[in-house]
Amino acid sequence: MANVVVVGAQWGDEGKGKIVDWLSERADVIARFQGGHNAGHTLVIDGTVYKLHALPSGVVRGGKLSVIGNGVVLDPWHLVAEIEKIREQGVEITPETLMIAENTPLILPIHGELDRAREEAASKGTKIGTTGRGIGPAYEDKVGRRSVRVADLADAATLEARVDRALQHHDPLRKGLGIAAVDRDALVAQLREIAPKILQYAAPVWKVLNDKRKAGKRILFEGAQGALLDIDFGTYPFVTSSNVIAGQAATGVGVGPGAIDYVLGIVKAYTTRVGEGPFPSELLNADGTPDADGQRLGERGHEFGTTTGRQRRCGWFDAALVRQTCATSGVKGIALTKLDVLDGFETLKICTGYELDGTVLDYLPTAADQQARCKPIYEEVPGWSESTEGARSWAELPANAIKYVRRVEELIDCPVAMLSTSPEREDSILVTDPFAD
Repeated sequence: MANVVVVGAQWGDEGKGKIVDWLSERADVIARFQGGHNAGHTLVIDGTVYKLHALPSGVVRGGKLSVIGNGVVLDPWHLVAEIEKIREQGVEITPETLMIAENTPLILPIHGELDRAREEAASKGTKIGTTGRGIGPAYEDKVGRRSVRVADLADAATLEARVDRALQHHDPLRKGLGIAAVDRDALVAQLREIAPKILQYAAPVWKVLNDKRKAGKRILFEGAQGALLDIDFGTYPFVTSSNVIAGQAATGVGVGPGAIDYVLGIVKAYTTRVGEGPFPSELLNADGTPDADGQRLGERGHEFGTTTGRQRRCGWFDAALVRQTCATSGVKGIALTKLDVLDGFETLKICTGYELDGTVLDYLPTAADQQARCKPIYEEVPGWSESTEGARSWAELPANAIKYVRRVEELIDCPVAMLSTSPEREDSILVTDPFAD
């Protein structure tokens, strides 16, 4: 049976939550493989809205095993609060339905404090636009070999040693930023208090998933953010702090790359971005405010972040960028979402490449200064006046909407496996079943 990786193929916010929920009904295990609670998935099931940040999307599906992998950085206090909130909505979460990898690094309060202090101290043009939730500093500590990990919560002596090592690094940093030194004993006490609430879910996830795979169970690998925020292949330095592309799915839970059978890229029918950084197809007036088309996309698409509430920047579909991310993630098929937001536009534009200092490029260059100077090259296509909202078959789509989808396929060099026409999970058109690949 096929195991499927779902990745966002733009800058995030592509509608992964709905697609993962739809696929999770057919999976046995849903595994989150990277990121922190700086990203969010909004699921709409039978009219009920679930907002998830740290929990895998599969938790709202009864009888499934949800896994938080070692590629994630986990805020234990946030997780406990999120579990309680979801339970209040009638969802059962137990150690039988949720597992956390024992080697998952923790986000501590000191990480959020450092994250926010750095952003406040950054000079104009150097702010990354982080959520201030400590994800970046937590990943830094992981690479610096000074993380407190889930397994460390089980032994008092190890826990204190890990905290002491972390503070050897953090206290000098805090002094330089004008922040008071960490209250070491208070931090240890906080961790001891939260420990039993987290340890009940701790497990050797790498072993559990390998055993499940040998038993023929279907695994759905779920990421956060989007491939253009990947620490290596995104618009650096305006990126997240982890690898987002599909290859991270194997490392982020502890299975070999051979466990990945199908990569599904989630792609919005237009383009959005939250935070700072280059955005060639962004729709702006001369003064930097959204133009009429950009404003229309934002309002119709309800483009506000699940985690921060920040308004997303909006632009035309960028085929060059999606073609690039499909290559770096090995995408076999895309799920095209929010097609209905384009209803009513007389004409639409698709970015097919860039003009950089008189040279035409069919990809976004790596150098930040070059990215900032890239001008979009557009292809104009006719829009449609009819509604696509809620369509569940090709026959229900306007002819020009079908032409738009087909042109997108040609330009990104990847087929559409699924089409989403509203936030409701059943409003989808399935072309290729990823689990049957």
